[in-house]
Amino acid sequence: MNVTHEITTLLANELNEHLSPEKIKALLEVPKHNKMGDLAFPCFELAKAFKKSPASIAGELSIHIQPSPSVVSHIEAVGPYVNFFFNKASFTKEVLAAVQTKGNLYGGHTFGNGKTITMDLSSPNIAKPFSMGHLRSTVIGNAVGNILEKCGYTVARLNYLGDWGTQFGKLIAAYKLWGVEEKVRANPIQELLKLYVKFHDEAKEDPSLEELGRSWFVKLEQGDQEATELWEWFREESLHSFGSIYDLLNVSFDSYKGESSFHMQSEEILTMLKEKSLLEESDGALVVRLDDEGMPPALIQKSDGTTLYTTRDLAAAIYRKETYNHAASLYVVGNEQSLHFKQLRAVLKKMGYTWADEITHVPFGMMLKDGKKMSTRKGKVVFLDEALEKSIQFAKENIEEKNPDLNQKEEVAQKVGVGAVIFHDVKNDRLNDVEFSYEEMLKFEGGTAPYLQYTYARAKSILRKAEGVTTPYAFKEEDWEYTWSIVQKVATFPEVIKQAAAHYDPSKVAKYLLKLGQAFNSYYANVRILEEGPYLSGRLALTEAVAIVIWEGLSLLGIEVPEEM
Repeated sequence: MNVTHEITTLLANELNEHLSPEKIKALLEVPKHNKMGDLAFPCFELAKAFKKSPASIAGELSIHIQPSPSVVSHIEAVGPYVNFFFNKASFTKEVLAAVQTKGNLYGGHTFGNGKTITMDLSSPNIAKPFSMGHLRSTVIGNAVGNILEKCGYTVARLNYLGDWGTQFGKLIAAYKLWGVEEKVRANPIQELLKLYVKFHDEAKEDPSLEELGRSWFVKLEQGDQEATELWEWFREESLHSFGSIYDLLNVSFDSYKGESSFHMQSEEILTMLKEKSLLEESDGALVVRLDDEGMPPALIQKSDGTTLYTTRDLAAAIYRKETYNHAASLYVVGNEQSLHFKQLRAVLKKMGYTWADEITHVPFGMMLKDGKKMSTRKGKVVFLDEALEKSIQFAKENIEEKNPDLNQKEEVAQKVGVGAVIFHDVKNDRLNDVEFSYEEMLKFEGGTAPYLQYTYARAKSILRKAEGVTTPYAFKEEDWEYTWSIVQKVATFPEVIKQAAAHYDPSKVAKYLLKLGQAFNSYYANVRILEEGPYLSGRLALTEAVAIVIWEGLSLLGIEVPEEM
């Protein structure tokens, strides 16, 4: 809001010889307690210039600065801080007017206008079920994309499918040894998983199976007809299976070009690296040395002549820059791949691509089960479709118990159940590991999506009963204790979006929404919102602002919001 700008200007007029307006704005902070004001300016950095204690400087500034009473009601010096108390009534009117005018556009920015960002997200392996382990990249990436779009960027979502590599040679070998076509056609993904797990179990006893798997991948790379037909069948069944999950999650992509789309360009990459004298032989394999970068060598081609995902990623990175001319290229991939992306950037730089610095790895922690990493190979995995179905069923039972007459129960249960799964992930700091827990995910109170969805439905119910919001606004003095907390939070929504975009961190939005929800539910419990009189329009405008921000915030996280619950 404009209050921060006015306070910055006033301080800059007093301190222009010592601090720039940008520096002053950066120093301003929000006090931890309301009784300390709404904005505070610390004076520590001025002590040397003024040759006085920070407390003395704060005292003098509080006397000299005279803001408009319509903006700042009063100023207090407390120790080394100058504390500013906003004019609550005028500030609240300004915030509510901004939300009402902009509606769901409130909180947006324009600094991304005219710029494209590519985002590599989800990217599951074909011929394997979509597990909870893949959920993180999918929902974190989708939410980050939504947040960046709200800041003006054009976001190209790329599902870089894991559809190439030695594991597919192993799968083809397993199918040839033990597969039954009728069984696979009847239940493709689960049967292919069984074959994949069986292959690794058997290979422990018979190491020759590993060589058989590698030989089938060599055939696949060389275009062998049987290998190619089996691979295409596995890929087609996988995409069909993934599609239903993406529909439930309400996630869509601009491209499904997987690793296989770039294996043909691997020869070009090898040629370019040879021409630039970057390739070296190491035990029969080809590598790019990165000693000068303090990294181990990047493996480009195995000793059997097959390529690796680094080779394909180099081709894909070049394709993305040429196709989208991105301002940034994001890879929403787990922490464990950090070295890979450092190597990718380093090799591209050695190849002469100055845009390599636009590549940004957006890492995240693991989804754990009983404190351990999930593993498809070991058969220890929670399937996402099962988790979503269980969550939707739980929501349905909850609705039947609490509101059996609710309209469109099936649709509401789906929004609540799927929302619970998504929010359980994105509310956590991106870099932290997340323990998979049905109990935590499906709670309908506290820090969950159902809690926020219900808060939104409650606000909408109030607005329906009131039949609209009118102006002008007036505010009851004894209600400020509950009103002001909401106003402050609604006012910071644009800054929360800006910070979430800057850090590629949707948890900033999720945590903010929980605080806003708590503030509104406290308001609801202590203020008679629908009481007739001169203050009704102000209370309704505040309720509408909360509804707009919660709806928009959850939408940015990829969560749908029912109008009734």
